[in-house]
Amino acid sequence: MEKTSFSNNEGKPIRCKAAICRKPGEALVIEDIQVDPPQAYEVRIKILCTSLCHTDITFWKIDSPPLSRFPRILGHEAVGVVESIGENVDGFKQGDVVLPVFHPYCEECRDCKSSKTNWCAKYADDFISNTRRYGMASRFKDSSGEDIHHFLFVSSFSEYTVVDIAHLVKISPEIPVDKAALLSCGVSTGLGAAWKVADVEEGSTVAVFGLGAVGLAVAEGARLRGAAKIIGIDLNPDKFELGKKFGFTDFINPTMCGEKKISEVIKEMTGGGVDYSFECVGLASLLNEAFISTRTGSGKTIMLGMEKHAATISLGSYDLLRGRTVCGSLFGGLKSKLDIPIFVDHYLKKELNLDSFITHELNFEEINKAFSLLEEGKSLRCILWMDK
Repeated sequence: MEKTSFSNNEGKPIRCKAAICRKPGEALVIEDIQVDPPQAYEVRIKILCTSLCHTDITFWKIDSPPLSRFPRILGHEAVGVVESIGENVDGFKQGDVVLPVFHPYCEECRDCKSSKTNWCAKYADDFISNTRRYGMASRFKDSSGEDIHHFLFVSSFSEYTVVDIAHLVKISPEIPVDKAALLSCGVSTGLGAAWKVADVEEGSTVAVFGLGAVGLAVAEGARLRGAAKIIGIDLNPDKFELGKKFGFTDFINPTMCGEKKISEVIKEMTGGGVDYSFECVGLASLLNEAFISTRTGSGKTIMLGMEKHAATISLGSYDLLRGRTVCGSLFGGLKSKLDIPIFVDHYLKKELNLDSFITHELNFEEINKAFSLLEEGKSLRCILWMDK
């Protein structure tokens, strides 16, 4: 990528444009804002491009506190360049290419030091605050001086943003920035689930429920691990042709199963069930079907979808007793600073397919069109360019 030059704004506020959500579900408005300089352990970055994730759609619509806070700058999949750093920041300097990520990695707590989990005991329980170490203090102000709320400690729908170092990953400048942005959330979540949580091995069988970006990334991870059969389950038959690019070998449209359950069809296809199933939609009923689709005695189910209604999950005790397991996965079990650079390396070696995730590219000012495309199911990932 071309080197980005900066005027000397270190320690000073920057004025720029951002897409502000002022009311739930209403169109975002491009406004002039002020972005304050980074404080200790923070970095101010210039966003090069950003993409839209279903989590942005979800929080855009929420109309009840504490998750609903307006005005707000959404966005959490992006890539940027370091513009300036605050005190006590090590490992980052002006000009570095970086990915902001929603999930923290402090590198200091017991869990961050453990190989068993990607949870961060120091920070991960708090996803409500504006800034990681400063609570509800905001780095954004609108033209009237009113504070603007952050989103998941990233807020990438702005030309500049301020991110804590626990949420920032330095990456190689050799990777195209639009491909890099994909690794900031959804694609990394799917890849990580296949590689780190399930630890899919060569010759295994896999079922993926829901072929959005996360589900397709699960398949890509399973393909790279040498899975023998990767079954995609989705109501949209248009996803099937696209899915072949990510390694899917078979597809099931639930509306075409007649009186049979999806799990019955999968068991017939695999001679008893898959080794691994991934629920990427967020439906309690679908998780149960994914669970039953796995092999008795050894099958493993990974839940990646966020249950939209916080419904209770019900699993058959006898099915569980006979050796099947189920687990949840946040951000694909990844420790961001350690694992994302590995994905970048795989892409640069032409092993990892990122190109096929990008279905649309728009100027930042067209952000509301990107929302419509994703809501209507016409977009997988839409790249929003800041300077084009």
